[in-house]
Parts: sequence; structure tokens; C-alpha cells
Amino acid sequence: MTKALVVDDSHFMRTVISDILENGGVEVIDTAANGKQAVKKVEELDPDVVTMDVEMPEMNGIEAVEAITERHPTPILMLSALTTEDADATLEAMEKGAVDTFAKPGGTISTELSGHSEELVAAVEDVAAADPTAGHDVQQSAPTTSTPAADADYVENPTLLIGASTGGPNVVESILSALPGEAKFRVLIVQHMPDQFTSRFANRLDQTSEYDIKEAADGDRISGGEGLVARGDYHMQVSGYSNGRLRVRLDQSERRHSVRPAIDVTMESAAEHIMDPLVAVVLTGMGTDGADGIRAVKDAGGSTFAQDEATSAVFGIPERAIETGCVDEVLPADRLTEAITDSIRRST
Repeated sequence: MTKALVVDDSHFMRTVISDILENGGVEVIDTAANGKQAVKKVEELDPDVVTMDVEMPEMNGIEAVEAITERHPTPILMLSALTTEDADATLEAMEKGAVDTFAKPGGTISTELSGHSEELVAAVEDVAAADPTAGHDVQQSAPTTSTPAADADYVENPTLLIGASTGGPNVVESILSALPGEAKFRVLIVQHMPDQFTSRFANRLDQTSEYDIKEAADGDRISGGEGLVARGDYHMQVSGYSNGRLRVRLDQSERRHSVRPAIDVTMESAAEHIMDPLVAVVLTGMGTDGADGIRAVKDAGGSTFAQDEATSAVFGIPERAIETGCVDEVLPADRLTEAITDSIRRST
């Protein structure tokens, strides 16, 4: 049975979360009212997973995540309110070592959370299965490039498709931050993440990369050097492509693999509409989303890559894609940007 430590400064929320987890088959071995208590109890009790509030007295969630990651690495799920401030703080906590996030519906203290019991239990179980050091390590590794970008000769009009879930934000950021602007990719990113978080995630990618990245809106068009992050709770489909510009459509059609946005939806539609060079990469995460998309890109003549098990917080998504036989290379996180750019270099 999964053992959890519940951390929240609200006694009410600690009770609600604990009851939900216990009813879902997760053993809550203790609770903590602030980050300082959490750090001490993680070292004493060695839980399988920690649910971590963001705003707390004495030591907040970001500080607690950093301390736990340094002293006693443990999978951490951030429980965040649906606010801009909490979204920014949660992304920072994930940079410090948290594995994933779960949005508390209705705000910081709300009985609405009980209506999402199954989703919360599933998120806790997914994070408990993660390697707590894999997603953090990639932030410490500078991605490599084999040749200075200025000397490279790239094919025209390439499109890069990136799919990720649990543990993915840090890896996505590491890839984008090292992606040479001269390659002029059109970039489409599907990161399983709650609505309200995807816009903040897009902003972070925009700030740390040479590419102009934003959260996708229905009907958006992008050209080389630009990218879109699929909006939370919306599938992002490539609906048109002409003269190096692609257009996307957002919709809330049926979930695939129980998720929306789905990696497969974006990759399959890109393979259908884009005739120019395609590159697809699937990263850390739980589940099977992305396998069909990788197959579609490969069938369309594109290049395909998957993150390796050693650097994946959760190896589910890459493993399922690899099992299709349609992945060209399986690589550690800090070698993916190099492989992506090499795949679009002109042959000499």
C-alpha cells in the first residue's frame, strides 16, 4: 500500500485530503501543517509520496520541496489553488524537484475537492511511482549540441512535436532552452497539465528559449521560430498547413487515454497535414498517450525519439512508444536536443 504524508496549513484540508486518500486505498501515515514539519517527517517516516500545499507559514511549499529533494529525495505532488500566483509557485516547486501538480478546484479550502477524489488518488499513485531525482537532475545538466548553431545547415520548414506528462515540465524546458533558433522549428507541445497552468508554463518556456512560445488559442497560426503549448483541458489539432505555416484547432472532444489534451491527437493530426520534415519526441509520464502519435509520425516519414528510463521520472509513455518499434532513438534527457537538431541537418 502506498504511504503518503499530507502537508497543508489548513486542518480542514488535511482532513479532507487524508480521508480521500484513505478511502482510495492510500495509507496516510501522518500529516504536517507547514514545510518545516514536512521536511522533518519525511526524514523520520520515509513516505512513498508527499502531497504538498504551496502557501504555508514558517516554510512554504517551494522551500520544503527544495529541502526534501536535497536531504531525502521523495516523490512530491503539489496541491495548488487555481490562481496565477499558485501556478507560478507550483512551476517553481517543480523546478526544485516536485514531480507533478494537482489543482484544488474551487480554491484553497473547498469541499469541491471531494468531487475529484478518483483523480486525486490516481495522481498520488502516479507520483508515488516516480523517480524523485530524475526530473530534477536534468535541470542540472546542460544539454549538448554537436556543432555551433551558426555553422549548421538545416532543412526548411521543420516541425517539432513534444509530448510529456508526469515529470515532464523540467525536461521540456531543458529541450527548448537549448533548441537553436536558427533551426526555425514550428514547435507544438502537449504537456499533461491542468488548465490555468498551461499559460504560465508557456510563459516560462518563452522566457527561457529562443522561440516565441505561447499557450494555444483556437485558430492560431505559427511559422518558424514559434511554438504553442496545448491549453489545459483542450485537444490541440493541426487543422491546416501551407507555405511553412500551420494552423491549430482546439476542442473539448472526448478524452483519449483519459486525458485532454492528448499527445496522440496533436501528433496524428500533424502527421496527416504536414508534408515538410517532422520530428516527434515523447518524454517522461504515466500511461500510453503518445504511442499512436509516434507511430503516425514514423509512418509519415518523420524522425522519432523517446526519453530513456534512467532519466524519466516515470517511464510509461516512452516505454509504450518504444514498444511500437517506431522510435528511432532512445536517449537521456540531456541528449535529446542534439538528436532533434541533428535529424534536420542537411546531408553534405
